[in-house]
Amino acid sequence: MKEIQIHTLAETAALAQQLADLLPRPALITLSGDLGAGKTTFTKALGKALGVKRTINSPTFTILKSYPMGDGTLLHHIDAYRLEGIHQELGIEECFDEGVSVVEWPDFILEALPAQRLEIRIHNEEGEQRRFVIEGHGEAYAHIAEELK
Repeated sequence: MKEIQIHTLAETAALAQQLADLLPRPALITLSGDLGAGKTTFTKALGKALGVKRTINSPTFTILKSYPMGDGTLLHHIDAYRLEGIHQELGIEECFDEGVSVVEWPDFILEALPAQRLEIRIHNEEGEQRRFVIEGHGEAYAHIAEELK
């Protein structure tokens, strides 16, 4: 597990770029944190680093939005907040087999998530400051967590 202190939006973008450079395909990232912690802000920065040209918006009401990345694969942005208490096949599992998937509010769909993933918990601090707690589940993701600075 690694903790990274972020002081500015520029540092958030730099962390997203580092992560983008390390991600395999397919890849799964989960983002947890309170409302306003910066989950969607981080996803936007990651998307830009991965070559997404379209504007990334929160998929709160649509649950899933997909964006073409620079390498031709898709960035899947999933917001599981509205899925709390739903116990059925969601149809999002196929997303985890291609491109890069980012899941906000993963606690609501843990049973649907692959065991191997990069878990990022974002903690609000003063102003733009955030504390990122990053944990890799599985050897490849543990290595990615180690490499981030």
